[in-house]
Amino acid sequence: MPTSVDTLLELVTEALDDMKGKDIVTLDVRGLSTVTDYMVIATGTSNRHVKSLAEEVALQAKKAGYAPLGVEGEMANDWVLADLGDVIVHVMQADAREFYDLERLWDPALQDNAPEALLADD
Repeated sequence: MPTSVDTLLELVTEALDDMKGKDIVTLDVRGLSTVTDYMVIATGTSNRHVKSLAEEVALQAKKAGYAPLGVEGEMANDWVLADLGDVIVHVMQADAREFYDLERLWDPALQDNAPEALLADD
């Protein structure tokens, strides 16, 4: 049976995909963060696209009854964060995404110093 978080993740990824977000990645950070359970990262092709993606995510979440806790970075638009509680959405332009490399930061299996157990295939 899908949980509320599963439903929210699906809503977020569908909204990003519908608005032509690129390279959408979902990271399970439950063991790494006390702030959120999942991070979704997507790339937008321009400042306007990044802003539109984040706005659409917040709008769709609100329509479905998930009140966004906040949206940050709307003025700069090279990186906009939508905080949906259990899911935090990062929408970035390609240069910002490459520079901050959140996937490597938050996915232990991608970290250079990750324990061998995390790197082993199950």
